[in-house]
Amino acid sequence: MRWWDIDPVLELERELFPEDAWSAGMFWAELASARGPDATRRYLVAEAPDGSLVGYGGLAAVAGTGDIQTIGILAAHRGTGLGSRLLRALLRAATDFECGEVLLEVRVDNAPAQRLYERFGFAPLGIRRGYYQPANVDALVMRLADPESYAASADDPAPDAGRGAPADAPPNPSPPSSPHSPPTTHQGTNTHG
Repeated sequence: MRWWDIDPVLELERELFPEDAWSAGMFWAELASARGPDATRRYLVAEAPDGSLVGYGGLAAVAGTGDIQTIGILAAHRGTGLGSRLLRALLRAATDFECGEVLLEVRVDNAPAQRLYERFGFAPLGIRRGYYQPANVDALVMRLADPESYAASADDPAPDAGRGAPADAPPNPSPPSSPHSPPTTHQGTNTHG
């Protein structure tokens, strides 16, 4: 993610997380921590073939622990494997940051996301009551003890969350990539689930 991605990401953010969308200032602060030799963040965006943003994700890394900050995907691109590719790219980033574990919070009412995380080896740790505000929705805290094993595996061709892509699903957008890949995705940035 780069600074010029913030406005399109904010549009997606408001559509995907209307009750608890991040502000521009939050994304700017995250991107400020994604640059230089002391970077502690990695943010990615996924683009459709027409260049429009259809998804994004972010990871924070502190003292050997990664934290998936957010993954958001437009509804029309769910079930295409994009969530798996974003998550795997974030796990690769956690490995780059030498994280021995990765944590995340996910809404207790978001079963498809929970299934995705379970497929990647995340296990429930506990509940954070009223974590998502203002809706007062609880968060399920999940932990992956060995991010390197999931980051190193080949991209899973299986669709996200156990659902097949509908016959009229749009073509897969460009997958997220490492900072050294072609610029079809951009790296750069609290938690949505």
